[in-house]
Amino acid sequence: MTSIFDNGKQVAVTVIQAGPCVVTQVKTKETDGYNALQLAFDEKKEKSTTAALKGHFKKANTAPKRKVVEIRDFDLQAGLGDTVDADLFDDGEKVSIVGTSKGKGFQGVVKRHGFSGVGMGSHGQHDRMRAPGSVGASSDPSRVVKGMRMAGRMGGERVKVQNLVVVKVLAEKNVLLIKGAVPGHVGSYVIVESKN
Repeated sequence: MTSIFDNGKQVAVTVIQAGPCVVTQVKTKETDGYNALQLAFDEKKEKSTTAALKGHFKKANTAPKRKVVEIRDFDLQAGLGDTVDADLFDDGEKVSIVGTSKGKGFQGVVKRHGFSGVGMGSHGQHDRMRAPGSVGASSDPSRVVKGMRMAGRMGGERVKVQNLVVVKVLAEKNVLLIKGAVPGHVGSYVIVESKN
């Protein structure tokens, strides 16, 4: 993240490189049963690409790419091999961003679910400050109920953040400045969906 000044106010923004994305496949209702565009982004070495993908990218007359995403009901009229750039978006437009959240490993209930812990350190408690407390019922149902919030793996999940504002579009660099934070670590891939 970084910050820019917008009308005299400092605004925290996330910088996203939004292109150029190459159209590697056009799906239609007649041939595939639904309308979609397959977009590919980020150059990849030829030797690291499988033979099947090499042929797939050759049809679109483009070099191998790292990330391939299919977007359904994409209303842009684009053909095989065309490029989609950041100028698709406008300043002030609201977008949704889909990405994989940062993995945080195995976490306890206080960090993972916001439990407050047992409370005071007095009254005979020992090493119980961040413990979950009681997890099961009595003789009925004699088990821990499914969905009980417990310690476990946290993060590393697909997350969609909605209603983020595009503060500025730098079309010549294919860069979007999005107000606020987006899911994922630095350098991870995200999908930017227009709300319009």
